Amino acid sequence: MASAADGVGILRSLGPEQHLSAHDHVVNDHGAWATAMNNLGIIPMGLSRQQLVSDSICIQGFDPGLGLLAPINPMMGGISLVPHPPGPPIIKEIIHCQSCTLFPQNPNLPPPSTRERPPGCKTVFVGGLPENASEEIIREVFDQCGDIIAIRKSKKNFCHIRFSEEFMVDKSLYLSGYRMRIGSSTDKKDSGRMHVDFAQARDDLYEWECQQRLLAREERHRRKIHEDFFRPPSPPPIMHFSDHEAGLLAERLKDDHKFSEATAVLFTWIERGEVNRRSANHFYSMIQSANSHVRRLMSEKAQHEEEMELAKETFKNALLAILTQFEQITAVFTAASRQKAWDHFTKAQRKNIDIWRKQCEELRNANSEEIMGIRREEEMEMSDDDSDESPCKKIRREDNGVCGQSGASLREENDSLRWQLDAYRNEVELLRKEQGKACHPDDPEHSPNTHTHLLQQSMYNMHQQLLSLQDQLRSKEVELEQARNEHRYLEGEVLALRDKMLTKGDVVAVEGTNGETPENVVNGYATTLYRSRERRSEAAMRGPLTSEREALLLGIISTFLHVHPFGANIDYLWSYIQRLDTTVSAGELESLMGRLPSVFRQELSGVGATLEKRWKFCGFQSLASM
Repeated sequence: MASAADGVGILRSLGPEQHLSAHDHVVNDHGAWATAMNNLGIIPMGLSRQQLVSDSICIQGFDPGLGLLAPINPMMGGISLVPHPPGPPIIKEIIHCQSCTLFPQNPNLPPPSTRERPPGCKTVFVGGLPENASEEIIREVFDQCGDIIAIRKSKKNFCHIRFSEEFMVDKSLYLSGYRMRIGSSTDKKDSGRMHVDFAQARDDLYEWECQQRLLAREERHRRKIHEDFFRPPSPPPIMHFSDHEAGLLAERLKDDHKFSEATAVLFTWIERGEVNRRSANHFYSMIQSANSHVRRLMSEKAQHEEEMELAKETFKNALLAILTQFEQITAVFTAASRQKAWDHFTKAQRKNIDIWRKQCEELRNANSEEIMGIRREEEMEMSDDDSDESPCKKIRREDNGVCGQSGASLREENDSLRWQLDAYRNEVELLRKEQGKACHPDDPEHSPNTHTHLLQQSMYNMHQQLLSLQDQLRSKEVELEQARNEHRYLEGEVLALRDKMLTKGDVVAVEGTNGETPENVVNGYATTLYRSRERRSEAAMRGPLTSEREALLLGIISTFLHVHPFGANIDYLWSYIQRLDTTVSAGELESLMGRLPSVFRQELSGVGATLEKRWKFCGFQSLASM
């Protein structure tokens, strides 16, 4: 490198006459020139493009016609998109072209700076070009970096080069900092230090945005395909109502296999509001067909219940058979545990027999508890069936008030307690029988400890449950007595208040009459008493507004009927208010307007088949007449 630099410095310091001689000296001395370039790692080439040394010394497979000292590797750090790996700085080399020569900058100087890369950049800015650099020379230098689409050269010493791909821009940045010298001239106009940087072009930005939009469309398409793949299938569309479709639907309603789909269609038609006077008969027949399946469903339910009962009975019998076999095995272990047979076994055999006996007893106890649980469930079902036999009695008990409800609950609890007591007695008898079977008839005094312990535990549990049930019965009786006392007290208060209102209000009304005979006064008192009772009953029947909701409904109804001076029927009014409050019913609106006859009035309008009841707002007329 030093010798090459010295050679260049000599060429610049000499005059025109001495230049040729020095040049000839350097060119003719091929050995010194080749040694200097070979030491620098550069292929020694002459001015006539001949190779100064043999191929054995040079880089294998290098083509001098490329005009570069070495082939450019696209994956080389600093040239392509691959970032430069950390390490020592790269030493750039001299690049020879046909029309110019590129000399690298001093490696001790900092690398050339670049601006931030614009998105989709394919255009580079090349500054510091020689004044005599033509477009052909620029294309010759940068054509080695990739396919050039366009070169826009300015009158000044810079140009813009647009490549076909983005990675070619990274290759062209490698040439930033090189000094270009056209031919072998030393003229200042034929030399210049190039600066290559990213350039922002509208064409690059437009292509990049188009590419991004294309990628976004592909991503949306992939996402849509993914969502459609995992989306559940849509329900089949419901056809519109017509006489033909109604006939087909009526036939499908009669089919047991198509009943579910047909009811869905019928429900949709009714929700759409397809029912009118013309189609009412069709819908009535379809609803009647749907109702005809109730008997079928009940028969299917009864059949399934019978199958379930048979399965329960089979399971119960199987458990009883298993329990019987467990009892037999336990009897075998009990016989083996007696002294006359126990002494003949070894210690290990006795240990195994004892372990087997304990396991068998645990399994037998678990099975017996399971059977007891099944029996309890059956007894509870029997008690429920007995309580369902007389529904009329239940209705009469509910109508009797608080006392009747308490008495009915106590009676039901008493019945359940009686059933439980009978069940416990049956269990005790069963356990006694099982104990008698397990015991040997020749040795009545000997009884297994497990049976005794099981009996004692069962008796203790039954005793505790009976005590708790008795306590609950006593507490229910006390509550019933308190409810009866409160009921009597409230009845006395009501009677006292009624008498007080009759004596005060009616006597004052009688004293207010003037110019009447005592006979008329008595009659007037009777008439006033009758009228006062009638007014109280009417007021109790009508009643005031009991909640803010009724007041709000009253205001909405008044406004609606005031807008309709000819009145409106209750269905029209209810359909309007139901949009505001879905829980309101037509009967509730009619009862509310009936309690206020001075505000709302019901009239009949129409003739014959069009006769209907209409409600009108008469609050202003009533206020004016007061």
